[in-house]
Amino acid sequence: MRKARPLVLGSIRSLPSAKMASVTARRLLLCGLSLLNFLFVFGTGAEFVRFISFRAIYHNITGGPPLCRDSVSWSTALRDGSVLRAAGVDLALVALFAAQHSLLAWAPVKQALQSVFGVLNRAVYCTSTALALQVLMRCWQPVTNAPCLWAVSTVPWDTWFPLICFTLHFLCWAIICSILLIFDYPELLGIKQVYYECLGLGDPLSLKSPRAQRLYSHLRHPVCLELAVVLWLLPALPLDRLILAGGLCTYLGLAHSLDTQDCEYLSVQLHSKLNLFSMSPEGQAGSTNHKQD
Repeated sequence: MRKARPLVLGSIRSLPSAKMASVTARRLLLCGLSLLNFLFVFGTGAEFVRFISFRAIYHNITGGPPLCRDSVSWSTALRDGSVLRAAGVDLALVALFAAQHSLLAWAPVKQALQSVFGVLNRAVYCTSTALALQVLMRCWQPVTNAPCLWAVSTVPWDTWFPLICFTLHFLCWAIICSILLIFDYPELLGIKQVYYECLGLGDPLSLKSPRAQRLYSHLRHPVCLELAVVLWLLPALPLDRLILAGGLCTYLGLAHSLDTQDCEYLSVQLHSKLNLFSMSPEGQAGSTNHKQD
């Protein structure tokens, strides 16, 4: 019996270290998965910007085929099997993205995924959205055998208008990135949830105010206006781009569920931020003292 005691004591002493090793391995796995999700989503976002803006504006530089055939009438184009087939594929791709984006945000599915993936639920949602975008971009069918709905081809606007579009697209994407940063980009990608889990702080959304939680539950797409400008403002609008812009804008409009309370909260937050940036240091100190009083 005396010889067995060191073994028992040794196994008891090794339990905490084994548990610590298991916890450390789990945290490293969570961090690694969240990092892979960030890289994949970020790369997909950069590719989506190229797909939506650069390739659509400067398709001649990228070596792509002509966007449309103005010599063909709409009556002839709509009887062309290749046009109908390409348009059908594009409509199916837009519907697939909308279905993925809505199905995973549906409360019963969201709760089921939360029970399976836990703290990685948001990262899984972002990864699946990026996968849906990858499928849309790689399987997209340009409709080149139909006329464009509009095309700027007169001199000198055939040179200047693409530059104007590029400038406005750049500004819109910069605004979109700024809004995502304001709305806590790490939390939107699921990185903050993993970070808080590793520190034992719980869900970061639960630490926000009730009005902020209410806003986040209603605000699905905070960049509707900027995305609409990017989708529609082009030197030429072919049929496949009409399908993409019309489908995504329709989905954004249907998913918009903000009410007056949310708009009032956003207005208050915007005015507080603008007042904070416009006040001098003395005014900020006086405002802080006034709030403390």
